[in-house]
Amino acid sequence: MKVEQLMTREVKVCKVDDTPNRAARLMWERDCGFIPVIASNGDGALVGVVTDRDIAMATYIQGKPPLAITLSSVMTRKPVCCHVEDDIAQAEALMRINQVRRLPVIDLGGHVVAILSLNDIAREVQREKGSGRKSEVDAETLAVTVAAICEPRFIGESSRIVDLEYVE
Repeated sequence: MKVEQLMTREVKVCKVDDTPNRAARLMWERDCGFIPVIASNGDGALVGVVTDRDIAMATYIQGKPPLAITLSSVMTRKPVCCHVEDDIAQAEALMRINQVRRLPVIDLGGHVVAILSLNDIAREVQREKGSGRKSEVDAETLAVTVAAICEPRFIGESSRIVDLEYVE
């Protein structure tokens, strides 16, 4: 199965000089936690991605409201991407290796055309389960992907950051 068969085509984007406030508003309106970020120069090429967690952590760490900073200081600058013609297995491997739940789907010019999310793949597993036809997306592989994504990136007590002022 190819990425184009499962990807979500309606994609909202932000520009790199937008505020996290705008990205958060789009996330709220679209009921999602991820927005691709494109260049402001009019070429529309993907330059990053931002998540709701990125915004929350940046505003906390910088001590500024989301209207006072730009997405360029919040976003992931080298997003992991896939292409329309990639196999779902390739996309899942990228998700596992990079511990990401969503991939921008880009064209040959680097422009965002869709998003492929873990949710898209999980819904397909469920559809196939009830269809009676041969599965093209494997539920066990999906479980392995979810487990890999959820694996803590920093293992060990010494790597945990704790602000004792807020511990009760």
